[in-house]
Amino acid sequence: MSAETFATVDVIRTKRDRGELSDAQIDWVVDAYTRGVVADEQMSALAMAILLNGMNLREITRWTAAMIASGERMDFSSVGRPTADKHSTGGVGDKITLPLAPVVAACGAAVPQLSGRGLGHTGGTLDKLESIPGWQASVSNEQMMAILREVGAVVCAAGDGLAPADKKLYALRDVTATVEAIPLIASSIMSKKIAEGTGALVLDVKVGSGAFMKDVSSARELAATMVGLGEAAGVRTRALLTAMDVPLGRTAGNALEVRESVEVLAGGGPADVVALTVLLAREMLDAAQVVGKDPAEALRDGTAMDRWRRMIAAQGGDPDAPLPTARHQHVVTADRAGELTRLDAYGVGVAAWRLGAGRARKEDPVSAGAGVQWHVVPGDAVAAGQPLLTLHSDDQERFPSALEALSDAVTVAEVGTTPNRLPLLIEKIGG
Repeated sequence: MSAETFATVDVIRTKRDRGELSDAQIDWVVDAYTRGVVADEQMSALAMAILLNGMNLREITRWTAAMIASGERMDFSSVGRPTADKHSTGGVGDKITLPLAPVVAACGAAVPQLSGRGLGHTGGTLDKLESIPGWQASVSNEQMMAILREVGAVVCAAGDGLAPADKKLYALRDVTATVEAIPLIASSIMSKKIAEGTGALVLDVKVGSGAFMKDVSSARELAATMVGLGEAAGVRTRALLTAMDVPLGRTAGNALEVRESVEVLAGGGPADVVALTVLLAREMLDAAQVVGKDPAEALRDGTAMDRWRRMIAAQGGDPDAPLPTARHQHVVTADRAGELTRLDAYGVGVAAWRLGAGRARKEDPVSAGAGVQWHVVPGDAVAAGQPLLTLHSDDQERFPSALEALSDAVTVAEVGTTPNRLPLLIEKIGG
């Protein structure tokens, strides 16, 4: 708790007038908001001032530290091997955490992966894993440590004790149009990841229509800010800017994405999912200073699959149980021959959400079997009448609104007219 006390309106006015907040002001306002001394409407005004006028790196670093100080910090020094974590800023079909955690564990690092749920058009890792019968997202700190020692990887929900200031502020930003503030995005992500106690962190910052950051320059600014925060806190941090103009893999949904992830762990699966899994795994192992088996070999020889099965079973899941399937399917076919020139990630994500795979509010339930499966990707030749996508939903009445979301997202045109896509790896920052 800050020893000094400030008038909240003076803190707001400082940032409103493009001034710098002092360390003492930041410490006080974050602590006071967490304790309920600063009202929601006052923090809303401050968040909007930060969105409009920004923060410098000193301010963001201090803000992050104040959010960490609002709760507990975890310590993985007793696990017995180096720890590495990955955070994705979110996308469509982004199931990479599912194969990645067991791959990295099979190669010698421990992966304490605290994940979240989906909101809007981006999917949540916990929602995907909860489609596995019996699997539980919540584990105690003691259980988490035991699973890390025995299996080497755990994917679970963050406890309420980590950065409670962030949990409160995130909910406020969501309803006050201040989610986009880069200082607040960076401090939100990094306060949780630093408090989590991992030794190395790789950030997967998505770029494109299906991502939070639509262009390379804003993604680069966010990535560089987060890398700076991690390094300042003693966490070996690097960021990869990766493509999200086209959705990842061939599925967006919960059980659909688990099924695809298991294909990757079995040595198959879509090429882009395999490539990004291996790329991120190599970065995590390098950042954790672990030299051992190559991740591509762990996918080929079955050791990653073995870790997956053990990881799922450790949290009550049955890795052999059939995954849920939606009650209804609707196939979208090509109305002409040519080439698929557009498969827009945002449109596919909204369609999956409308089919029941996502939620509009945090308390909404999700359908395990709902989602979108695409059978072609941009650049593929298409015959008239050929299936392009299959929509999955438990409620047939959801199909029209999903099809509406896809109306401008899927285009078949003349062969050779597909625009250039973003490369899977756009840029690397740090490391």
